[in-house]
Formats: sequence, C-alpha cells, structure tokens
Amino acid sequence: MPALPSWLIEPLWDQFATLLPARPMFDSTHPLGCHRCRIPDRIVFDKLLQVLRFGCAYQEIADTTCSATTIRNRRDEWMALGIFEDLRHIVLLVYDRMVGLLLEDIAIDGCLTKAPGGGECAGPSPVDRHKQGKRRSSMVEGYGIPLGGVSAPANQQDCTLLAPTLDKLHDLGPLPEQITVHLDAGYDYHTTRAVLDHRGLHHKISRKTTRAPSYAHHRWHVERTHAWHNAFKRLSRCYERRTTVINAFYDLADTIITLRTLIRRAWRLYRWDTRPARQP
Repeated sequence: MPALPSWLIEPLWDQFATLLPARPMFDSTHPLGCHRCRIPDRIVFDKLLQVLRFGCAYQEIADTTCSATTIRNRRDEWMALGIFEDLRHIVLLVYDRMVGLLLEDIAIDGCLTKAPGGGECAGPSPVDRHKQGKRRSSMVEGYGIPLGGVSAPANQQDCTLLAPTLDKLHDLGPLPEQITVHLDAGYDYHTTRAVLDHRGLHHKISRKTTRAPSYAHHRWHVERTHAWHNAFKRLSRCYERRTTVINAFYDLADTIITLRTLIRRAWRLYRWDTRPARQP
C-alpha cells in the first residue's frame, strides 16, 4: 500500500534524488573484492515514507527488498548529509516563488504528542498523567505552511520555546518590514512580549481571562497544521529516541505538506506535463 499518491510521491522523489551523492553499485573497498549490490535508494525512501505515514516499526515494514537495519543506516546517512533539511528548504523556496508565502501574519503554537519510548526529547506530560510525551513548537505563515519548529520535552512551556522557534525566520531570507505574530493565551506573559519587542515584531496575544475561539487572530492556521502533522502516525505517537531523528521526520513531513499544498494551489495557476488530470 503506497504511503502517498503517485502525483505527490513522484515529484518528491525526483527532488530528493537530485540531493543524493553518487554511490557505486558495489563497495570497492571490500577486503574480498566483492560485496552484495547496494539497495536502491528509491526502495529505502519508500520504506521511510511508510514508516512516517503509518507509524509502523522498522522491523514490520522490512521485507525481502530491504531490511530494517538498511532503513535505519540509510536514514542516518541521509541525516548526516542534511538532505531532509535541504529538501524542506528547497520545496519551501519553490512554494514562495510559485505561490508566495504570507509572512506578514505568522502563528506559533505548541502541540503535545505521545512518546512511549522516551528518549532525549521526551518528558512527563502535564495532560496525560505524567506519561512520556513530547512538545513541538511550530511556526506557520498566513496559509498554514510550516516554516519550522522546535522539539522539546512535554513538560516544557510553550513560551520558553518562542525564541528558538522565531530563530527559524532567519532561514527564510528577506522578510516583510512588518510581521505580526499571533499567539494564544499560553504566551500571555511579559517575557513573551519582551522577546517579540526586542525582535521588532508586532504581536496579538489572547488574554488568559478572555476565552477566544481557535479562529481568532489567524491562529486557526497553526491548529490545522498540527492536524496535518498528526496525520503522520510516526509523529503523533513517536518511538524515536534521538532528537535528530525526530527533527528529520518533521522536516520530511513539512516537505510533504508544503509540496501537497503547492501542487493543489498551482493546479489552477499553471500547466505542466505531469499535471494531474483532476485537481488533487
């Protein structure tokens, strides 16, 4: 069962393949002068997408074409090369050129998910009887395209992750002169306003004493992006123990979300050879 439709996975793989270094089919440094053929990168890439989408273990997704050890080793190899992060930046840049990022209004919010396996990025969850969980502080633009995020233990407050989350703006290049940051009542602190004022950012923060709907102050976009993230079962119930692996899966999920939105919105604006016959 494919993890993604063909109209999405094919352009995703085409861009991913361009970032891969050239590798020989056989290992020339083998002491006996022979070695088994290298597993094709496309097979491992499809396996990683299935792990991300369905949340299954590496041992369960492995078969005769690729072992669980090969999936993990190739994943670590691509992480060391920074391919997942580069892929996210490239797709985000293409989206900005073809559709345009709405950076005048951005929203930031945290999302709690389960982490039964514990690890570097896990901590006692304040809303789940102190079971192991993790928090993801995500930043989105005006339409909900993810711009980056920070992973932390579940017992860390959202307001403490605001500054490192805003640091992700430096990766976007030129920014508008006026940016408004929309936050919920969890950020209603003097320290939060001091951080935003120091960076020259306008802000709209919900008050703790006033209950506001989720769609107030353009905050519903980030809530929708949380739902998009949680559709990837590996992120909603994470068994990874290393923060670098978690961030790599988030980069891959952000890439899929951005590319999917790009294809859907560009379907009405552009024509290309492999354009789907119907709007995705």
